[in-house]
Amino acid sequence: MVGLNFSPKVIKDVGRIAAITGAGQIIFTFILGYFIALIFKFPQLSSLYIAIALTFSSTIIIMKLLSDKDDVEKLHGKVSMGILLVQDFVAMLAMMVIASLMKGAYPGIGIILIFAKGIALIAGFVLFTRFILLGVTDFLLESQEFLFLFVIVWGLGLAFLFQHAGLSMEIGALIAGILLSSTTYNYAIASKLKILRDFFIIFFFVFLGSNLVFKQNHSFILISVLFSVFILVFKPLIVMFLMGISGYSKRTSFHAGLTVAQISEFSLILTAMGVKAGHISENVLSFVTLVGIITIAGSSYMVLYSDKIYPVISKYLSIFERKQVVERELLAKKFSHFLIGYNRTGFAVLKSLQKLYSDILVVDFNPVIIKNLRKRKVNCVYGDAEDVELLEALRIARARMVISTVPDFSTNLLLIRFMRDKNKETVLILTARQISDALILYENGADYVILPHFLGGRYAADLIEKFKTHRENYVDESDRQIQELMERIVEGQEHPAVEKEIE
Repeated sequence: MVGLNFSPKVIKDVGRIAAITGAGQIIFTFILGYFIALIFKFPQLSSLYIAIALTFSSTIIIMKLLSDKDDVEKLHGKVSMGILLVQDFVAMLAMMVIASLMKGAYPGIGIILIFAKGIALIAGFVLFTRFILLGVTDFLLESQEFLFLFVIVWGLGLAFLFQHAGLSMEIGALIAGILLSSTTYNYAIASKLKILRDFFIIFFFVFLGSNLVFKQNHSFILISVLFSVFILVFKPLIVMFLMGISGYSKRTSFHAGLTVAQISEFSLILTAMGVKAGHISENVLSFVTLVGIITIAGSSYMVLYSDKIYPVISKYLSIFERKQVVERELLAKKFSHFLIGYNRTGFAVLKSLQKLYSDILVVDFNPVIIKNLRKRKVNCVYGDAEDVELLEALRIARARMVISTVPDFSTNLLLIRFMRDKNKETVLILTARQISDALILYENGADYVILPHFLGGRYAADLIEKFKTHRENYVDESDRQIQELMERIVEGQEHPAVEKEIE
């Protein structure tokens, strides 16, 4: 699931900040965690294991939370996934070292051999995907059941091969997902695998509970709580500091920071390997497990309610933000027409706006879209409509027209209340998924609400009334539609697979 949503394009977009922040967070957390463990009288080797365990965060838990909030495509979501992948890579290295020590081999030689096997496997499957797998895409899409079975076999097959090569099942499954992310059916696969992901997360928590066996006094519980506070507070602060000095806004840094406020499934695996190797006692594994339960539970609520937490503490986070923010290069020019959300619906809306007005600004939370728009010399800025500070900085309250193609109800409700409080004359055109949401938006002052599921039928009905049975008119209209669809393909747009499944 992580690999499917983290294609090579995403690595290109956020790879640098993810590498800097991921590596920096690991180093700072490891050093602080090691000395804190020593303060609490843990042996040196146990302190090393604890420090390593604290550095990693749970990729699968955060992937589910970001997916549930529709934040995977947002900048902080992409940066978070990048940071987590850096952590997973370091965790793989640590596991290789421990595995080599367990076998009595010299770690350096063992790691080199394993890396050679891994590179050879990855190169082979990249070639297989490019020259064979992509060629049978249409065949796989003929049957949804066959596609689902193929993905299961593909994921488990690569996981087995990588484990057999001395790597781990996790990295094999990750590579399997990344290879499929470049295909045309990656979104369809991701939607189908969500049920399996949630099902297996249950067993992850069963595994957590099975490791809670304390054989010493209950002081471990108090120490676990103190370490959990360190994870819940200081790991996010480290990420916010590193992203802040790299030029990211305090909002993006805050949301990305919360996603690392727990320990990982790899933390438990590494600690269990240490117990098996005889390096540490089972009490250390129980201690790390308890920290995992506390931090996963705490950070989950922090991530889920981050949009409500941020406005309360945002004024205190300014120390993590530079004066010049790289993701918010605000234009000095004043704009009267704003388009919030470009992909799919916004594509056609922007074309119409450009025929009528010149002072148009596009606001989108997808950095890839912003990059492509800038290449086309379109006035645009990265941002989230829920960011009130951004709306004020853009002077959107003075706009004559604001069009939001973002279907998220809470975002549009916040936008309409912000605008109507500042300017009652602005034309507000918003988007909704449900009829009930549209009616609420109308009650709050929307001038028009786009309902994408019903808009197609309305447009087709108008065509029928206009053209009746004159076939040549439909041919002309279809030619225009085909031309537009080809333009959308060039921009990488696809109809969302989840909506297709629901229908």
